[in-house]
Amino acid sequence: MTSNLADDAPRPTTNSVPVPSALVPHLDQCALLLDIDGTLLDLAPTPREVWVPPELEQTLRALHERTSGALALVSGRSINDIDLIFAPLKLPAVGGHGAEMRLLSGAERVATNVPPLDPELKSRLAAIARISPGILLEDKGYSLALHYRLAPHTEKAIYESVAAIRAENPHAPLEVLPGKAVCEIKHAGVTKATGVLELMTHEPFKGRRPVFLGDDVTDETVFAIMPELRGLAFSVGRHSDIVAGHFDEPRDVRAWLARLLDPQFVTT
Repeated sequence: MTSNLADDAPRPTTNSVPVPSALVPHLDQCALLLDIDGTLLDLAPTPREVWVPPELEQTLRALHERTSGALALVSGRSINDIDLIFAPLKLPAVGGHGAEMRLLSGAERVATNVPPLDPELKSRLAAIARISPGILLEDKGYSLALHYRLAPHTEKAIYESVAAIRAENPHAPLEVLPGKAVCEIKHAGVTKATGVLELMTHEPFKGRRPVFLGDDVTDETVFAIMPELRGLAFSVGRHSDIVAGHFDEPRDVRAWLARLLDPQFVTT
């Protein structure tokens, strides 16, 4: 991998080692795979309060064009939710932690063979939100998320309640994903990694080198598969031993992505 673009200069306000743009292969050879919350966008008290800076929309639109469509958002959010946040953009996406996918910008989403959570079981899990008015319930269809950023004292009670329900339903194919002030319950066996593996078998992603950015525990499954795809992974806000570099916060990611569009960056 080569580039005429020098490494990003370190800022005195950050403790991380700046990620050099030169690590990224030519844009016509790579696929950009980007987590949303905590990676592209700053975390907010509730999922609905996240904000997309106008310059990020412009950057994503330009990178989507420069990669010939090989840019995808990879998230635990549903694709419908992703579209609401980034409207009017409708980028390729892996949503619901790999439960659904859209290969082309503006196309219809493609659901994988993942059934929605059992209604009765979902109802019992949803009732956990009654522990405190500060717990926000998010029904994603393929999963259920209990956000407790506004009620951090409820964390232990939430996980204990989920564990009790799972113990009473030992054969239910459930997996618990601990995140940043969120407990998410989804179908076992479906992850962001399985979604990315499927995505990379389709055009325009097929044959390209994936570059994945993520910030949370749920992104580690994708970090782990990057070597088998000859890809690169970068963590945001937390260090990991299996990534090529680290960003302190989403604003650093946004600035770095914009640098990839620098005229000095060789793409052919």
